[in-house]
Amino acid sequence: MNRYHSLNISDRALQIYLPPSYPTSDRRYPVAYVQDEGEAFTSCINYLDHLCTTGQLTEVILVGIPSHERNSEYTPWPAASLAAGKPPFEGRGRQYIDELADVIKPAIDRKYRTMPEPAHTGIIGGSLGALIAMFAGYWRPETFGRLGLLSTSFWYEGVLEFLRDQPVLSPNQRIYMSVGDCEGIYKSNRQRHMVENTLEAHAIWLEKGFPVQQLQFEKIAGGTHDLLFMAQQFPCALRWLFEEKKESDYSRNQADELVPFRRMTSGFEIPNTHHFSLRAKRSGREYRIFLSIPQEPSPKNGYPVLYVLDGNAVFGSMAEAMCLQGRKPHGIEPQVIVGIGYDAEVPIVTDERFYDYTEAAKTSELPERPDGSAWPKTGGIEDFIAFIEEDLKPAVEAVCPIDRRRQGLFGHSLGGYFALYMLFTRPEAFHSYIAASPSIWWKEHSLHKRWAAFEQRLQKGEIDAKLLIAIGAEEKPNMVADAEELYRWMVPCQTADFQASFRKFEREGHVSVLHPLISEAMRFLRG
Repeated sequence: MNRYHSLNISDRALQIYLPPSYPTSDRRYPVAYVQDEGEAFTSCINYLDHLCTTGQLTEVILVGIPSHERNSEYTPWPAASLAAGKPPFEGRGRQYIDELADVIKPAIDRKYRTMPEPAHTGIIGGSLGALIAMFAGYWRPETFGRLGLLSTSFWYEGVLEFLRDQPVLSPNQRIYMSVGDCEGIYKSNRQRHMVENTLEAHAIWLEKGFPVQQLQFEKIAGGTHDLLFMAQQFPCALRWLFEEKKESDYSRNQADELVPFRRMTSGFEIPNTHHFSLRAKRSGREYRIFLSIPQEPSPKNGYPVLYVLDGNAVFGSMAEAMCLQGRKPHGIEPQVIVGIGYDAEVPIVTDERFYDYTEAAKTSELPERPDGSAWPKTGGIEDFIAFIEEDLKPAVEAVCPIDRRRQGLFGHSLGGYFALYMLFTRPEAFHSYIAASPSIWWKEHSLHKRWAAFEQRLQKGEIDAKLLIAIGAEEKPNMVADAEELYRWMVPCQTADFQASFRKFEREGHVSVLHPLISEAMRFLRG
């Protein structure tokens, strides 16, 4: 058969790819409409044939749509040019999308064996072609249910404001978006914001409640803004957008579509774990979120959940422990584990955590570091709390049902300081707090200054929470003494609603204490 078919519709010479099984079957196929004459698929057509023939990719009819003038047809409204001497953007995208939906698509559906429903109809593009594909999802959701956004021009004037102001896309739609982390780095105009604007668009959709399981985002290391990388992502977009899923996969509201969490580069994966990127709307900081969801259906009120700081270091061990200890019939109640980490391949991301987990401290308020180096930037604790409460919790609840009355927080070292700070300042945010090897010494024991107010609230019966303070017996003596002292303060303040526990692990140091503590934490959460 001919690899491509040509068809003239509405004064456009379409280039159509029919999948390998089309001539020998009578089945119907999904359709993807691809901007820029389909160059994203013509550039990798042999690979697409291979994936389809070997069953690695759902077969899809691909329709390449040429543009009469892409700066006009691929833009949503008029805007100034990017450079002097260049023509402005005319913003006639709505007319183009209506032509595609009302003229071109019906003609394709008449001529070929298509699946015409929006769930089987995609629109894919790169750069400005991706921008107009996104707007097709807003303007014509009854037609386009699958959106492939490769290196989208989110820099276009007014686009982010549009996303913030408009209702979120339909939860029945599915979105694939990708960007190279080197896109725009050599630009001096608005295009230099390619990556950060893409991250912002992703965050806006999640904040507005678009289901995480319907949104796939990939940031490509070393990727630049050109056809090479867009064509590399095109098969990924097809797989994500058109892979068939059982209805039960969605009714369980699980994050099957998130990127699997890989414990090692050799490819070992922890079952039922995923990760995704999430940007804080207040600070603009980006986080890597790790997620472990039980296989068992959720209880009536939702799953219990444990939020774990230093997710790069701790999440894997915590998720594996939960998976093993939650086995039926005698295991503990399954819980969702949420690791809060960073886009890094090291376990402890020092500079990032120092900022997120601490109150601002002057050099005079801190001891000298063992190696004599300067302390990292500090003081982001309130923004980080806002991220957890305003961004992260809603994103997790969009993936799986959560029992808000049974939320826990786990932090180690500076993360333990953060857990105590959270307990003292916002005790209602979580019900269970685990402060492991807490850095109570931070900023000349600033937590001590908050104790009196917290103690008064305890005496008034206003605190409904429980706390576990854990420490290794071989940690620095001042660390052990601080932990023991804080626990002594809490013992006489315990009530029916507030319980404090203390655990010292013999022969364990500041780092080795983590693994024996995990089992203790599981028992604490269960109790």
